[in-house]
Amino acid sequence: MAKVSPAQFVRQVRQEVSKVTWASRKETGVGTMMVFIMVTLASIFFFLVDGALSWGVKFILGLGA
Repeated sequence: MAKVSPAQFVRQVRQEVSKVTWASRKETGVGTMMVFIMVTLASIFFFLVDGALSWGVKFILGLGA
């Protein structure tokens, strides 16, 4: 691998950054909302599954009232 001077490295970095397609403010907002929705749905799902498994184990072991 060839040695690159610091100035040439900075130029190459700027070239690569200019090729990046950055998300718009709207796209970022929509993506953030989708993450919050999916986290909420996953937490509800795991809460219900945990409750069902807990009830099932207690029922099988005869610990439930």
